[in-house]
Amino acid sequence: MFSIGDFAKHGRVSVRMLRHYDAIGLLRPAHVDPFSGYRSYTGDQLARLNRVIALKDLGFTLTQVQEILDAEIGVDELRGMLRLRRADLEAAIAADEARLKAVEARLRSIEREGTMPSEDVVVKSLPAVRVAELTATAGGYVNDEIGPIVQGLYKDLFGALGPITPSGPLLAYYEDDADGERVVIHAAVPISAETDGTEGFSTVRLAEVETAATILHRGSMETVLPSYQALAKWVDAHGYRANGPAREFYLECPDDGDKWVTELQQPITKA
Repeated sequence: MFSIGDFAKHGRVSVRMLRHYDAIGLLRPAHVDPFSGYRSYTGDQLARLNRVIALKDLGFTLTQVQEILDAEIGVDELRGMLRLRRADLEAAIAADEARLKAVEARLRSIEREGTMPSEDVVVKSLPAVRVAELTATAGGYVNDEIGPIVQGLYKDLFGALGPITPSGPLLAYYEDDADGERVVIHAAVPISAETDGTEGFSTVRLAEVETAATILHRGSMETVLPSYQALAKWVDAHGYRANGPAREFYLECPDDGDKWVTELQQPITKA
């Protein structure tokens, strides 16, 4: 038998927690001295304590923990719960990291207010290009919605390309849908091979653009906002207006997204 203090030490929990578990009937001591009220526990009870702590840390309420333990679940079931919880936590961490990057990008845009990076903007023509593409619709220009859609489109596109080899870097462009409430995403790759329309993708010829304002964005697309806003401010300040969908030309796409290099291309005309 262990005193409540020793049992707490071996179980890596607090005495206060053990008293609470006793009070709610989740983990009763093996023996309570009728005169002193001292609680004693057996070594076998560490097994139940381990399950209580594991389930609680998986996010279950103590009431749910009680129900699960009463059902006498096995180690394999606990392992399955752990895998599911780990997947949930990893997804939540990824979402939080993406949200933090978006906040950082917005902050950089705020810090750049009042500045005009004219030296970063290059005006040039864009050659016509024939591309294979897939499209999908998003609810708006929000990174955490567009990003997964673009990734999914490229995965499907490369699956459909089969033996066709891209003839240039990936590119994407965006258009408002008919009602202006949503955005149509085009994930594309230049190709030179002949197609017959049965490949599972659309073949589109993007026309030559006589004049486009361009800027290089270095880093992941989650942090692209300051670059897009810098380009938009330049276009407006120099008496131009957009003349067609902006394009993203992915020049370098290593595994480390923070090392990406993307040219943002906005077709323009004099306002």
